[in-house]
Formats: sequence, C-alpha cells, structure tokens
Amino acid sequence: MKYYLVAGEASGDLHASNLMQSLKELDKDADFRFLGGDLMQSKGGMLVKHYREMAYMGILPVVLHARTILRNLELCKRDIATYQPDVVILVDYPGFNLKVAKYVKTRLHIPVNYYISPKVWAWKEYRVKSLKKYVDEMLCILPFEVDFFKKHRYKVHYVGNPTVDAVMHRDYQRESFDAFVNAHHLENKPIIALLAGSRKQEIANNLPAMLEAAKGFAEGYQIVVAGAPGIDPEFYKEFERLFPPVKVLFNRTYRILAQSDAALVTSGTATLETALLNVPQVVCYRMSMPKLSSWGFQHILHTPFISLVNLICGREVVKELFAKKFTVDHIRTELTQLLHVQGYRQNMLDNYKEMLQKLGDPGASDRAAGIIYRQLQPD
Repeated sequence: MKYYLVAGEASGDLHASNLMQSLKELDKDADFRFLGGDLMQSKGGMLVKHYREMAYMGILPVVLHARTILRNLELCKRDIATYQPDVVILVDYPGFNLKVAKYVKTRLHIPVNYYISPKVWAWKEYRVKSLKKYVDEMLCILPFEVDFFKKHRYKVHYVGNPTVDAVMHRDYQRESFDAFVNAHHLENKPIIALLAGSRKQEIANNLPAMLEAAKGFAEGYQIVVAGAPGIDPEFYKEFERLFPPVKVLFNRTYRILAQSDAALVTSGTATLETALLNVPQVVCYRMSMPKLSSWGFQHILHTPFISLVNLICGREVVKELFAKKFTVDHIRTELTQLLHVQGYRQNMLDNYKEMLQKLGDPGASDRAAGIIYRQLQPD
C-alpha cells in the first residue's frame, strides 16, 4: 500500500513516525511519502518537505509567511495527485491539513484519515463540519473527544494516547536519583523541574517568573530547567546568569521529571507527561494583555481548562495560573503547597491515577495503524 502523511511540527513528526512503524509491521510492502521531519525519515520513504519550512505559529508569523504557506500547500496537493496514494493520513496541524483534506476528498477521491484531532472542542468548533465532510476516519487521542464529536453526530475512534506509550517505553526507567545527579554534575538536593515551553517567545514569557518563584526554595532544592529541543543552548545563558545556580539540561526531560519533587509546567503535552511521571505540578502560562486574555478564555474558548490533565479528568486536578492569575506570588504559593503540604500533594497524585485509567493502555500507534490498514482491505 502507498501512504501519504502530512505532519507540520515536531510533535506530529514523532507521532507520525511511530504510526509509520506500526503500519510497516502490518504491511510489509508499505511505501511512504510525506511532509514531516527527521523521525519520519528514519522510518523510510520519501521526505518531500521538512516541517521546519512549514511550522509558522501565531497570527503575525502566519501573515508574514502567507506566500510560503500557500506554496507549500500547492506543492503538497500536486505531490499527492502525482503519487496517487491508497490513503492520505493527516496529523494534527489543522490550518494546513484541513485544506489538504478538502482537496484530496473532493478532487482526488482518495480516503482521508486524520490522526490526532484538531482541538475543535476548544475553539473553531465550526471546523467539525469540514471534518465530517472531508475525513473518512478520525483517530482521536483524548478520551473526551469521543463524546464531543458524538454531540455533532460524527463517529470517531479513540485509539489511546501516544504520550502514554512514550512514557511507558522511555529510557532510563530504573535510574536512581544518585545516578542521575552524578551523571549531570548536580547537587545532592531534591529537584524542582521547570518546563517553560518549546518556542523562544513562549520560554521568554514564562521562564523568568518561574525562576523567580522557584529561587525562594533554593536553600533546600535545586532548580533544573528542561531545555527545549531545537532551541540553541545560548538562548538559555542569560537565564542562567540572572538566576544562579539554575541548571539547564537538554534531551533529558523525562529523566529530569522522574527525579523531581515538583514541577512548574507550561500548558500542552508537557502537563500530561508530568502527570504520567507522577510529579506534582502547577501549570504556569503568561499571556500578553492578561485581562483581555481572561475575557477571551471565558467568552471565546469552549473549554473550562487549559491543561490536558484537567481536561481529561473533567475537573481541576492541577492549578492553572494563566492570564491574570500568572504572578510570581501565586506560583510560589502553589509550589509551597506541592512541596510541603502532604495531603494536598497526595490528592493530586491520586487524581493522576484516575487520569491514567481514562487514557487507557499503551498501544495508540498500533491501534491507529490497525484501523487505517483494515479499511484499505478488500471486502
């Protein structure tokens, strides 16, 4: 079978590469062509365009690079038409991928599968109409999405969450605290982990306040920042200078979390990873124009929470400090609770167990691959 995949950012590259591996195990003759990244390329097939040339986030970057985005879109359409795959698999990245889905379904009449649903439950709910029209199989990774789409009379598949797989199969699972601190020349003190985002602007917005809040605990704890992949280490030097003796480690996020007593985390998949590694956390996210952002959250977004932990559990499990609530004092107060109030800390850890039950067993990529492969078989 011929498979065409489109992933427009680093997380999509990871999840798509795992899906490709699972498809190869089912289909020995699998042939891949894709827009994606290095991880997908490592599975074989032809890389048409790297996501580094596609990943524009935010209103201004999208406007400034509108011509490039349109060229990439036309390239993708032409390439799919020439390749004539048996199925097109779209991975998240909705602004781009929904346009691809419409073209493939209406012009080429090729089956379209979507792995990792766009977050239409949070905003742009009108996109559900396009999904129903142009996507044959929707493969979701968040359990509450099934009920959301059911409300719109759209049957979808919940395949499990690939982050569960990533955490369950991580390296260094048996690493001791002593081995970790010795390997990275750290102090023999408990660790507070800081995960401040994956993009420069996000890190610049969040990390200074997180460091300011955490430094009040420096006598009894050490602060370790998980450096974001793809960010030049030099970018973090100024933070290390302003907040000594903070330590920044790269490509060690799971190892850092596994040895930490608590974590300050921006929203996104990092909140889920932190919970799966059983680390008490506070979600910190600075927004420009905090009063306006708070109004927008209440009146525009269709979700009560910003963290995946709370969204999956359907209630507040971890404290979310964003917009008007994002202050050094609020972060410091919550961190005190996590580190020193045993009942508060244990309640959060107990709720993590419920979250894991809702997510289900590992095997998301295998289940997704099974659905895709079976639909291509003759009746």
